[in-house]
Amino acid sequence: MRIAVSSDMDEPVARVLVYELRRRGHEVSAYGALREGDRSDWAWSAEAAAREVADGRADQAVVCCWTGTGASIAANKVPGVRAALCTDAYTADGARKWNDANVLAIGLRLTSEPLLKEILDAWLAGAPSKEPDDAANVDHVRALDGTV
Repeated sequence: MRIAVSSDMDEPVARVLVYELRRRGHEVSAYGALREGDRSDWAWSAEAAAREVADGRADQAVVCCWTGTGASIAANKVPGVRAALCTDAYTADGARKWNDANVLAIGLRLTSEPLLKEILDAWLAGAPSKEPDDAANVDHVRALDGTV
């Protein structure tokens, strides 16, 4: 899978994220503080990774900032992106299942390496629900951002 990753800070958990995704066989493109010459501010770096998803150059993205909030807000401004700030594996699974989220937002401040791996396990194993109510909600979100 092609996964775009951004971070506004070159923190150990962001480096582990890139390493872990590559170790699992994914093709990773890095943005922000993880790529020399990029603007590292959270709004710009999260937008860059989210645009990769919206434009079809990446299947998913993971955006990071200190709390994860700013990165998720910026990513969600890109039409076609459904970013979810996930602080645990259950939330990551639910974001994939009920929201068909295509961008995972991670907070660098509180996410440890073991927790990051649990979140990635759930996120990458997750799939969108086939329930009509769940699909209707996702379709409504697509309509809100004009992508349907």
